[in-house]
Amino acid sequence: MDQGGLPENLSRSLSDRVLVNGTVVPITFTDDGKLRWTGKGQRCLTMEKEVLGFALEGTRIRVNYAVEKGDGICCVGNRGDLVRQSFVFEPLSDDSLRLWSQKLRDYIDSLGRPKRLLIFVNPYGGKKSATKIFSEDVKPYLEDADIQITVIETKHQLHAKEVAKTLDLSKYDGIVCVSGDGILVEVVNGLLEREDWAAAIKIPIGMVPAGTGNGMVKSLLDAVGQPCSASNAVLAVIRGHKCSLDVATILQGETRFFSVLMLAWGLIADIDIESEKYRWMGSARLDFYALQRLLHLRHYNGCVSFMPAPGFEDYGEPTAYHGEPTNEKSPTLENSVKIQWHGYHGSDVKLENKHWRTISGPFISVWLHNVPWGSEDCMAAPKAKFSDGCLDLIIVRDCPKLSLLSLMSKTNDGSHVKSPHVTYIKVKAVVLEPGPRVEDPAKEGIIDSDGEVLARGKGSYKCDQKALMAYDKLQLTVDQGLATLFAPV
Repeated sequence: MDQGGLPENLSRSLSDRVLVNGTVVPITFTDDGKLRWTGKGQRCLTMEKEVLGFALEGTRIRVNYAVEKGDGICCVGNRGDLVRQSFVFEPLSDDSLRLWSQKLRDYIDSLGRPKRLLIFVNPYGGKKSATKIFSEDVKPYLEDADIQITVIETKHQLHAKEVAKTLDLSKYDGIVCVSGDGILVEVVNGLLEREDWAAAIKIPIGMVPAGTGNGMVKSLLDAVGQPCSASNAVLAVIRGHKCSLDVATILQGETRFFSVLMLAWGLIADIDIESEKYRWMGSARLDFYALQRLLHLRHYNGCVSFMPAPGFEDYGEPTAYHGEPTNEKSPTLENSVKIQWHGYHGSDVKLENKHWRTISGPFISVWLHNVPWGSEDCMAAPKAKFSDGCLDLIIVRDCPKLSLLSLMSKTNDGSHVKSPHVTYIKVKAVVLEPGPRVEDPAKEGIIDSDGEVLARGKGSYKCDQKALMAYDKLQLTVDQGLATLFAPV
């Protein structure tokens, strides 16, 4: 074993000779976390990007790693889908075995990776494949990384929120949602209703795509050019890198809802919610119902007031902030979020005496986005950032049906925002005042936040069902970087 005579930048590296497949070969572990050995040519593993973990097997060491499908072992990061592999070597002495084990452990520990995770699995979301995805694509990676896991299968809507509100967070280094975006939203809302919300909301949350939309994990992985796959998503969790995430507070009187993805009113909300009647069609229901809504297009009266981000001050007409929405019309519901004094109350940004603008309807669609992707095939807001303190406001007012059809087809790559029929604004705060349909004033619309119905107006789809808020004025403010996500880089 030779540790002398190395360059200064490798002064703490480890060089040795070990058995690999019955042959003695040289092996080196460098300070920058590269494991190199001679096999069929020079071989290399990068600890930070590729190695999941290692295990002692008697006198041998098994190094578990993940590389792009079809690739061998290399020293650069991979951007494709991944496959698990392992490399086994046998040090030639007990001292060497102990030294290699300690060296690998110390390096992995220095990366700040999670060691204990709570996993939510939603067996009912999307194609009901989350349980299979967890057992086949998630659990093996976590076992290779030697991460202790506690698994909770959600039993009903708001189950994850209930757990997050009372969870002993000291037992975990993070929370992972094997689901669509809905469980993430529940976890964030649960954490923010805790007495210790300020500390609780900082626990990192990971996403593994197993739902209908998967907009958050698509946004995370697409930002670094990676496919939206379970293997890439779980590797991001294992590596332990983090990013901040803006959280929007939707307020109506004393009722609050915390949003991390989007809010929609008009065409997008109608398609998202009303297409549920065709759920038997699978994902095709959205395209099918979108065509129906385009053929029988609705326009909604109303008003959108906003505090523009720098550079967007010329959109709309000047107006003044009219104060927080009251809850005079808000329903008293069993599932209403009545935030107690010790819960998070929302951003402390001052809205009075600020530069406010307003845009009046009729509207075809009003869409607010916190991240670029609303689902795996819909880049709603291509300029959205995870932690810029802004929401991206996408408005469509007057648009011919054929142009609207073309516009909708371009949401898969975000080019719809270049249409002259689209107004795209970055905003710091919004007051939405929804109104009735132009074509039928006796009927109102639906307000959809993060895939769930926030409010149902009279005459709307399933308007007899309870909703969190009234179909009335509501306010959105943004708290920059409030939550934390596990991220690919």
